[in-house]
Amino acid sequence: MRIFTAALGLEANTFLPLPTSYEAFVEKLYLPPGQQQARPSHQTAACWVTAERAKRDGFEAIVGPSYAAQPGGAATRAAYERMRDDILGELKRALPVDGIVFNLHGAMVAHGYDDCEGDLLERARALVGERCVIGVELDPHCNLTEKRCRLADIIILFKEYPHTDFTERGEELVDLVLNALRGAIKPKMSLYDCRLIASFPTTIQPMRGLVDKVKAMEGKDRVLSISLGHGFPYGDVPESGARVLVVTDDAKAHGDRVAMEIGGEMIALREKAAPPFYDVDGAIDAALAEPRGPVVIADTADNAGGGAPSDNTTFVRRLITRGIEGVAVAPIWDPLAVRFAFEAGEGARLPFRFGGKTAKASGPPVDAEVEILRCVKNAHQSFAGAAVPIGDAVAIRMGGVEAVLISNRAQAMGIDLFSNVGIDPTRRRMLVVKSNQHFYAAFSQIASKVLYAEADGPLPRDYRKLPWRRVMRPIWPLDAETHPRLLL
Repeated sequence: MRIFTAALGLEANTFLPLPTSYEAFVEKLYLPPGQQQARPSHQTAACWVTAERAKRDGFEAIVGPSYAAQPGGAATRAAYERMRDDILGELKRALPVDGIVFNLHGAMVAHGYDDCEGDLLERARALVGERCVIGVELDPHCNLTEKRCRLADIIILFKEYPHTDFTERGEELVDLVLNALRGAIKPKMSLYDCRLIASFPTTIQPMRGLVDKVKAMEGKDRVLSISLGHGFPYGDVPESGARVLVVTDDAKAHGDRVAMEIGGEMIALREKAAPPFYDVDGAIDAALAEPRGPVVIADTADNAGGGAPSDNTTFVRRLITRGIEGVAVAPIWDPLAVRFAFEAGEGARLPFRFGGKTAKASGPPVDAEVEILRCVKNAHQSFAGAAVPIGDAVAIRMGGVEAVLISNRAQAMGIDLFSNVGIDPTRRRMLVVKSNQHFYAAFSQIASKVLYAEADGPLPRDYRKLPWRRVMRPIWPLDAETHPRLLL
């Protein structure tokens, strides 16, 4: 038995004007054919599991290339086609294969391609034929298109947001692919379109309860897998939005009923799934009202995980202006300021400018007298057991406010984002982190309270503020009346 595996990942914010180049993928993650990461990550978990399971289960794994970029604007046409053709070229060289396991993001858009994953699957299917079993692991913030669901045999999404279960879902996918290849199951997929755009963090109710419900349903009544597709709310493509995918063992009618049932439940909680949001001063006031710290404030509108630059300065400027003590902010993406800090050296005190460089939504730069606290080459932070590179990083202090500046754009994920540059997050009154939800897994362990705030970065929480042009209408909240339906 021969199984080919490869990865390609980009969460493409189509509202951003800057394209994602081939170099951006190579800078973030490129593994040539035959190479694997030492530990799984959410960009490569299914590939990693396939290679490890091959050693144990006695099949042959042919490891193709892996590519992933930091969330950003749509990929250039040349970048996507180069990576696609690299993957397909390795697949062609590996033929014949019995199965394919792809680790894809699911919200990749390139110039000329609304559905990169669907295009890749279509070309892969043409190479391997109908008898080959194709399994795909996707991020829940994907555009779960009808095309890819018709082309693949099995699709499984992470269930958790923050995405801490990528390895478990990779194991689940490989199990099902192997069972299908052995003739033990006959996967059938049912796809339901909820016709909504919303945020669904799974660490809080009511979404926590829905995730637990679908996990309890799996393995019973011929239900193999249930995936809750949150959709990517910053991707303006026709099939953007939340969808539910059910995989059954040759029980399509039952899968249809389950998909419609769970889809109805997602629709029912669309207005209460996300936590309450504060404006900047409201979040600061609420944090100051807490008797103990650290209070963690998520600066969601400048989240690199949604494609934002992560160099908006609104929170830092307000904290300085208000004279707040014992607060740290991270991460702020500013490679030039990082370079200047390294040149000045640890312990230096100097007039310093940082942030506010990329776009109007970044705000004006901060000009302040700062102390360079720590300079770290090739720094990292942790996420679900994986080390996430953030490039060279520095910690600076301006009065009672500290900030972590990084050279590789990333969102806040692990508390070592602070501690690796000499800031003890447990001893701060307030922590402001640029992230929407991935920070929660680690920071909730030390936080006295977690607050969510919307500053004036490029990712508004009210999706009606975005200039939608291509998404299929009607869809909530852009339209009051919608028409959810079973697609597949």
